[in-house]
Amino acid sequence: MNMIDLKGGDQAQFFKELQERSSVNFKDYQETVQNILGNVHVRGDEALQEYTKKFDGVDLSKDQMLVTEEEIEEAYSQIKAGYLKALRLAITNITSYHEKQRQNSWFSSSEGIMLGQKVTAIANVGIYVPGGTAAYPSSVLMNAIPAKVAGVKRIAMVTPPDQQGRLSAGVLVAAKELGIQEIYKVGGAQAIGALAYGTETIPKVDKIVGPGNIYVATAKKEVYGFVDIDMIAGPSEILVIADDSANPKYVAADLLSQAEHDELSSAILITDSEALGKAVAAEVQRQTALLDRKEIVEKSLNNYGKIILAENLEEAIALSNKLAPEHLELCVDKPFELLDKIENAGAIFLGHYTPEPLGDYLAGPNHVLPTSGTAKFYSPLSVEDFTKKSSVIYYSQEALGKVKDEVMVLAEEEGLDAHKNSIKVRYE
Repeated sequence: MNMIDLKGGDQAQFFKELQERSSVNFKDYQETVQNILGNVHVRGDEALQEYTKKFDGVDLSKDQMLVTEEEIEEAYSQIKAGYLKALRLAITNITSYHEKQRQNSWFSSSEGIMLGQKVTAIANVGIYVPGGTAAYPSSVLMNAIPAKVAGVKRIAMVTPPDQQGRLSAGVLVAAKELGIQEIYKVGGAQAIGALAYGTETIPKVDKIVGPGNIYVATAKKEVYGFVDIDMIAGPSEILVIADDSANPKYVAADLLSQAEHDELSSAILITDSEALGKAVAAEVQRQTALLDRKEIVEKSLNNYGKIILAENLEEAIALSNKLAPEHLELCVDKPFELLDKIENAGAIFLGHYTPEPLGDYLAGPNHVLPTSGTAKFYSPLSVEDFTKKSSVIYYSQEALGKVKDEVMVLAEEEGLDAHKNSIKVRYE
């Protein structure tokens, strides 16, 4: 990893490159995706079968799209020792955290007036789970649990099969443990189309969540408005702020935990200690050589990995707020003293023993986070994303009478006679 000075001239160029890595031109994929979506909309299951054979190399009948109980039982027999125990602990922690986010309806009344807000869960939600080498059970947990806590009645999960028509055992077990009844063997843009429009086998949903490749992301953009979506996620990123109390071995390992995701992932260390920066750089090189995904890690670090020297921690935080990272680790002696100064971050990890992967799997907070600087205005996926709110208004005859003139004046100012008349007729 290269080291640059916070005040150095190469800083601006690096940050420009960092922004551009997420500037995907969706127009390059738009026509292809629109064709797929249109075909699924018109031809339903028949189109899904064709695309599954074309892109996933497996010929599935309509009856084989929906996962059977026998397939789920087989998945339980295939999981590794200890997986079920770890999975259930993660479910407990994630559920407990999200239950604290639950919002209730509220009402207030005074002198013939009652106002309030009614909170209602979205009825039907679709979850996209990547397949193949990127089959992540944690994606099932993080997308489904807040929906369940919110009170969503129906969750439909789609995920692409392998060439034998099978799904990841870990993913299937995760879905079963959460009580998901509908699991379909379909992926790609065609799966997004099925969820958005509905087919003979897959009933439509009202909202689609979950990560996917560029075709899935483009499809989500295309169907937005017809259904709701969560967000369009960019490459993963981690920013570590560390002082001389940090262990370079820990910091290096945490940076690499995100660099292994993708060649476009960014891993950045900001420190006020040059000695720590050099030690981390050496440790990154040593640990990278031992990793299975070494090639991906090296490309990620060469392009978007940096160690930045700051004059002090205040400067480090100012830069972090500018970058608004997806994951922010405060590997400093007194992390809680800095917490209040953090304005923009998807998830904040405090201290030397709170590595980012803890948040990915087990701690409880959601790992679906805003990327590419969008933490300046977006939040992590939450229970609130699976609810909608209705305003509630009640006025008695007497209460309306006290404000009727003001309402009619405002309606008249806007030139809306029918609005004015709606009040007027009640007092003629």
